Amino acid sequence: MRPTSIGRVSTSRSPLAFRAVRILGSGSNSCERRCWLFNAAQTTTVESIVVGGGPGGIAAVGNLLDSLPGKLPQLWVDPHFAGGRVGAKYREVPSNTKVALFLQFAEAVAPFRQIVEKTPAPNAATVLQKLAQDKGCELGHAADLCLMLTEGIREHYPTQVEQHRGEVEKAVLDEQTNTWTVSLDDGRVFNTDRLVLCTGSSPITSPLPILQQLSDSTPSTALTPLHLDTALKPSLLSQTIDPSSQATVGVVGASHSAILVLMNLYKMVSSGSHPNLRVKWFTRHNSLRYAEQKDGWILYDNTGLKGDAAQWARDSLEQEVFDKSPVSRVVTKFLTGRENAAEESIYKAELPSCTHVVQAIGYKRNTLPRLMVKEKSEFTPRHLTIEHDALSGRFRQIDHSGEKGKVFVPNLFGAGIAFPEVVTDPAGNVESAVGFWKFMRFLKRVVPEWVGKP
Repeated sequence: MRPTSIGRVSTSRSPLAFRAVRILGSGSNSCERRCWLFNAAQTTTVESIVVGGGPGGIAAVGNLLDSLPGKLPQLWVDPHFAGGRVGAKYREVPSNTKVALFLQFAEAVAPFRQIVEKTPAPNAATVLQKLAQDKGCELGHAADLCLMLTEGIREHYPTQVEQHRGEVEKAVLDEQTNTWTVSLDDGRVFNTDRLVLCTGSSPITSPLPILQQLSDSTPSTALTPLHLDTALKPSLLSQTIDPSSQATVGVVGASHSAILVLMNLYKMVSSGSHPNLRVKWFTRHNSLRYAEQKDGWILYDNTGLKGDAAQWARDSLEQEVFDKSPVSRVVTKFLTGRENAAEESIYKAELPSCTHVVQAIGYKRNTLPRLMVKEKSEFTPRHLTIEHDALSGRFRQIDHSGEKGKVFVPNLFGAGIAFPEVVTDPAGNVESAVGFWKFMRFLKRVVPEWVGKP
């Protein structure tokens, strides 16, 4: 069934649109022009369009509901509405966020507070309330909170927000009006004054150059890649590696995710489920970095180890305890350093004896919808290249020479893990602020500005 349209609908086709379609002729460029004009003549107008249903997208919708007058509804687009990657992949991961901050997220804006009040107990919020507030929890609890808020928006704000389960195919900025024309995968077209990208991020999966080089030069070295998402889910990881095999897993990285992977692999051995499993840990860092509570702030708040990962690393991986730790009988550490030649020689010597390899070397933004701009003097929209401004949540246009524009792209915004705020702590460290509460705090600051000016 075709979804019901919301907002102010215009179904009339202007004489200009008909005339333009007739005279533009054939060819791919002409088709682009015809499609744009045709769609522009029969669109639905909404207050805002939020792309992404993870924690960042949920926080964006909540803040926009709280800030906009509500004369027109919002459109919210996501393929699943399942809490983003947290809900789909990371339910078994121990959080590095305290439980109290998840609850602050749920109580930060009036629409969320109303949802929490109206949702019968027990619910995701009441479960969190019963946990230790100053400690982390499995991210499944946070994912359940995302689902509760997502469902609550659908149930309690049906005329203010339409949830479209699908994707944005294209978004075109009209420079003359500063409005966006957004095409969905079901054929519907919307106009809006605010397009908000909360499109999420995924683990970097492209192999490091040295890994690719080894694979190309020694095809007989059968290294099975383990996706980071798999390695962060103990129940799936244990099924992926044959319990009876003499498996050796190479783990690349020293991030929070890398430590969690090492912890998961070690527990498979210590539990007796995979007694023959061994691990080679490749890291450039001789010592690990931990978040440190200071007077009113946290040093390395976004880049340091926290929670279960931090405690396990202190007890098992630090130089002064590692050799005496039972972990050292399972995990062998290789300090690769930062010099290419030394690093390459270590990988060449040690990787061939591995059966699997997992890279925990960071995340990259998910693919964005196709963004285009229709300039005042042109019929045909052209590709729009953008760069995020991490202080305002806005974007600047990048021209063909690579130069950044001096003004922001009108009415285009970003938040969440794909477009986090950049913060500087009292010690001068510059970090991306990633986490449920950090997304919410950022959006509470910038959404009033987004609503107030293009």
